[in-house]
Amino acid sequence: MSTKQKKQADFDVLEQETRKHEIVLHNDEVNTFDFVIDSLMDVCEHTLEQAEQCTILVHYKGKCTVKTGAYDRLKPKCSKLQELGLSAELV
Repeated sequence: MSTKQKKQADFDVLEQETRKHEIVLHNDEVNTFDFVIDSLMDVCEHTLEQAEQCTILVHYKGKCTVKTGAYDRLKPKCSKLQELGLSAELV
């Protein structure tokens, strides 16, 4: 294995480890579409289009992954969504 291939393999493993976690947003009968969209834009840094698509998926499918990444980066975002009254979990 060449040095370049070894570096790429190490990077691939690191990327997999970093992206193991995700925030899953679950549907509820309490929050409005606009509130969920605004929350996703604020907390998860979604664009308007991303937030709208996630909100629609949550509504029709019951849940949607709204953010992926390292646990340490996602934990405060998930907590903030929960503080806002959204049904979110970190998996």
